[in-house]
Formats: sequence, C-alpha cells, structure tokens
Amino acid sequence: MKNTESTSPDLEHLPKLEQAKVPREIWVLVVAAFIIALGYGLIAPLLPQFIVSFDVSMAAAGLVVSIFSVSRLIMAPGAGVLVDKIGTRAVYITGLLVVAVTTGLVAGAIEYWHIILLRALAGFGSAMFTVSAMGLIVKIAPPSIRGKCSAIYGTAFLIGNIVGPIVGAALSFLGFRWPFLIYGVGVALAALVVWIMMPRVKEGTEKDSSVKPPMKLREAWGDTAFRAALTSNFAHGWANMGVRVSVVPLFAAAVFNNGSAIAGFALAAYAFGTAVVLQVSGRLADTIGRRPLIIGGLTGTAVFVGVFGFADSPLILIILSALAGAAGGFANPSQQAVIADVIGNERSGGQVLSAFQMAMDLGSIGGPIIVGMLADLYGFKIAFGVCGVLSLVGVIAWIFARESLENPKPILRRLPKA
Repeated sequence: MKNTESTSPDLEHLPKLEQAKVPREIWVLVVAAFIIALGYGLIAPLLPQFIVSFDVSMAAAGLVVSIFSVSRLIMAPGAGVLVDKIGTRAVYITGLLVVAVTTGLVAGAIEYWHIILLRALAGFGSAMFTVSAMGLIVKIAPPSIRGKCSAIYGTAFLIGNIVGPIVGAALSFLGFRWPFLIYGVGVALAALVVWIMMPRVKEGTEKDSSVKPPMKLREAWGDTAFRAALTSNFAHGWANMGVRVSVVPLFAAAVFNNGSAIAGFALAAYAFGTAVVLQVSGRLADTIGRRPLIIGGLTGTAVFVGVFGFADSPLILIILSALAGAAGGFANPSQQAVIADVIGNERSGGQVLSAFQMAMDLGSIGGPIIVGMLADLYGFKIAFGVCGVLSLVGVIAWIFARESLENPKPILRRLPKA
C-alpha cells in the first residue's frame, strides 16, 4: 500500500496566514481610527436632538446629517489631488485637525446655520482623512497582508462606533454641548498621535521625481479590478451604509411595536455580524484572493438585505441583520485590498482613492432617498428587493474582473493521488 503522505503536497501548499507582521504605522492608524469612531459614536445619537433644540423641523435636522455626507462627496476629488501634491500624511493630519476644530465649535453654536456651516466644513475634513488613510494603508501595508491590515483598520472603526454610543449614554448628564467639545479634543489627540508616531513615508508627489509618479484615474480605469471595485463599493454604500441606517429603522417602526428599540437591536446585530467575520475575511482575502470574498459577500448582501421586507417578526429582522453584517464584513476588506493592489506600494494614487471613496458616498446618499421613495410607492418588499438586485450587479461586475492578488492559494490541500 502506497504511503499517501509521500504523494501529498507539502504544507507549503496550504495558505500561509502569517506571512508578515502588521507594521507599527498601521497600528498608529488603528489607534487614531478608534479615537475618531469613538467620538463619532458619542455625538451621532445626540446631533439630531441637539438640532431640534433650536426650534427647527425634523427635515432641517436631517439636512445637517445630509450636508456632512454631501460635503464629503464634493471634497473627495480635491482630497485626492492634495494627496498627490503634498502627500498622504500631511493631508491626513490636516483633515483630522479640520474635523477637530469644526466639531469642537459646534458646542458653542448659538444658531442653526452655525451647525450647518460647521458640519459642512467637518465633511471636508472627513473626506481628507478618509482618502489619505486609505493612501497610507496602501503605502505601508505589506502586499501579503493587505486584506488583514484593512480588516484591522475597519475593526477599529467598528468597535469605536459600538462603544461610542455607550460612552455617550454614560455622559448624558453633561447635556448636548459637551460631547461635541470632547469629540473635538479626541480627534485633535488622534492628530497628535499620528504626527508624533507616524514617520514620513516616501511618496511620489508631483514635485518629487525620485520615485514613481502618482497613478492617474485614467490608468486605473483600464484595470477591470478597479472598475469592479467601484461598482461593488457603490452597492456596499447603498445597502450597507445608507439603507441600513436610514430605511431599516423606518421599516421597524412601521411594522413592529416598539420599533425604535427593535431597530437599535437590528443595527447592533449588523455590527456584531461584521465584527465576527472581519478578521477572518481579511486573512482569507490575503490567501484565496479578493474576488471570492467580494462575490460571496455581495451575494450574501443581495440575499439577506433583499428579503428584509419579508421579516414578519423582530427576531427574523435581527437575524437577517446579523447575516447581512457578516456579508458586508466579508466583502469590504477585500475591496480596499483591491485598491491597494491596483496602486501598489511604490506610488501614490489620490485620484484613484478619491474615486473609490466617492463611489461609496454616492451609494450611501442615493440609497436612502431612492429606496425611501420606493417604500412609499410600492412597499418595503420592493424597496429592499432593489437593494438585492443592485448588489447582484456588483457580483456580475466581479465575475468578469481579474483577481488582483498575485498567486492566490486554495484553502484545501489537493487530494493525494491513489
């Protein structure tokens, strides 16, 4: 009888999950991301109530939330240009300081329009540090663990957004204004941490001819992986960032008694589902490839979000939310790793990064508006079904796109020969 071990492949055929250590600079970004997300989670539940205290309508309160997203969208191309001209580190720190100052000043607002102006300026700063943070991860993360680094960074934001509201509830005795000042100080602290602990990275700015020039959007557009990433990130922003936050609470309120509490449980379940899979998905993206994770994640989003409208009990909605969160957690680190693959460690790519960010922002802005209209006209089943169809469009885009990870490895060992 033949020894099957002698004909089996060596362990080198198994995925190597620990190919490189996460650089210290990535951990610096992770700490900063946690501080930022913690502060945002602190003020997000308070902002609408604070605005209404100025004797304005709910629509006016909604405008303050929307103006932040719109200004992020407007600023994204400019942030990309700044990254290519002055470098990612400088843009990141500047963006954080803009958010710190403008958010802290909200604590002293005495009129409604003050908040509108300050939140619009904060959106500009948010676009700057979001685009440049992606650029720093592209530049610093070793190619063999890009998915893992993106997942760790995303986990920091996720935990901050979960802990933030809890801290906010504990500080509720301070009133509406103090949390904004606390958030401003926290973001300024994050900027200080990055300034002290993040070394300058060599970048191909337009004024520097010693390294490769920045990647232009036209060059990236020729890559099928980049075009597919734009499509899938738009779908991700639509379903997971926009509709989930805006329409799911409306659905819960319309269908169930005590809908506000149920919506809170559903959103928490989504975050829990994402947190459970995020580190695993980042590691898998670095071994079996980006495409399988994105296709699987988008397919899961299409199924679980697409049937939200059929949830006839709170438990079913909560379970679907957890599964949808897991699906998003599978797809998102791989999408960010794809952008890093396209640009590479040796170049900057501000235009490419800003286009990727704008795709998600467009989805998160347009999704709630259009899906909300569809819910009014045709009901929630049709509205959520459209989210499922849009996610499938992202799946189709990736079916025809290339795998951006070099030499992806199978999960399972090949069977020994007889």
